[in-house]
This record gives sequence, structure tokens and C-alpha cells, in this order.
Amino acid sequence: MIERLSIYGSNNIGVFLSASDKYVLAPSNIPLKIIKIIEETLKVKTVQINLCNSVLLGVLTIGNSNGILVPYYTPQDEIEYLKRELKELGVNIEIFPSKITALGNIVLTNDYASIVSPDLNREEIKVIRDVLNVEVEKFTIAGYKVVGSVGVASNKGCIVHPMATEEELKNISEILKVKVDVGTVNAGFPVVGVGIVANSNGILVGSTSTGPEIAHIERVLGGVI
Repeated sequence: MIERLSIYGSNNIGVFLSASDKYVLAPSNIPLKIIKIIEETLKVKTVQINLCNSVLLGVLTIGNSNGILVPYYTPQDEIEYLKRELKELGVNIEIFPSKITALGNIVLTNDYASIVSPDLNREEIKVIRDVLNVEVEKFTIAGYKVVGSVGVASNKGCIVHPMATEEELKNISEILKVKVDVGTVNAGFPVVGVGIVANSNGILVGSTSTGPEIAHIERVLGGVI
């Protein structure tokens, strides 16, 4: 299932939402009609929170079905809230011990593995490995270190920046253990992580995405390419 969506009038829905096969994190003041579309499409629980006084949950957090990492300055009461909301689902919530805060931009993950920016150090990689419970590999995509911005991965497929090379696609596929292809969103925008939110159940795309883009995204993230 795939649906067009805008949030706060923006087509860049990936900066506001963070999704896995167990949950979606969404800003606390999103209208209920938007939450309904999110839940009907992705078919998981929505946890609404403004993290660190910000609605940019897709930028500030990174997670999969096993865990979520949040910035070092996240208030303790917000961490406790997430732990309570996700306790029954067995999702770990931990602080990322780094001055890096745009976690969603530097990590591309599913439940099988994580691809991370080459700038991360050994300690940071260990935390990602332990909390998300996956193997972690340093990599660039289309020459970009912001792998979480230029890619979107689910447990069925992965779509990345259109300038990614064939060798990169092969390596990404081997790491994440899913089929991979290039694509765009929102009428030709190459930074696909900004405009797509997906899990194994469904896909949300920015509302200006074209018919051909939507069909291609659905095939790729559905694992049918």
C-alpha cells in the first residue's frame, strides 16, 4: 500500500516521521486525520512526541524494530515516555553518545543491518550495533556521507539517490539483504530519504510525487524489482 502525504503543508515527510515494522514516531500536534492515514498505510502504532522541542523526528532519531537512538540532549522525561509507549513492543531507547544530532541523516537501517557515515567512530558504531542489534558498515551512497538522507530502506527493499553506481547498489544490497534500486520522489527530487517513509507494510510519499515515481517506489520498497 502506498499513499501520498504532506505534513504541515510540506512534501518532505521523511524529516517529520521515523518508521519501523513496530512503530512510527510522529510530531505530537499532527492532526488526527493525518495520523489515521499513517496508521492505515504503515499498519503500526503511532507514538506522538515533539523530541527536544522539535517536530523533526526523522532527522533527530534513527531506529528499527529493535531500538531507537536519540540525541545526547534529549530530556529524560521524553526518553521515559518513549520507553513506556514502546515497552510492550520490546523496543530499546538509548541516547547516542555523540555531538552528532541529525542521526536520521547519517544512518540507513532496516532490521538486518545498518549503513552509516564514514565519519562515525568505533564507539558510535558500537552503540548503533548494540541498540539496533544489527551489523554496521561504513559506506557512502552516490558519494554522499549522509546515507540516511539519500536512501530509504525497509525489510523488503531499498531505494537510493539516482546517482548511485552499480557497484554501490550491489554493496548496499549485500549489506542490507534486500533488493536495491535508484529513484526519485516529489517530482524528481533525488534526496529520497526526505520524501519517503516506509516499512514492510506500506509506503508514504510526498504529495507532489508523480505517478511513475510512485509506481517505481512501490516496486522497489516492495521488493519486486
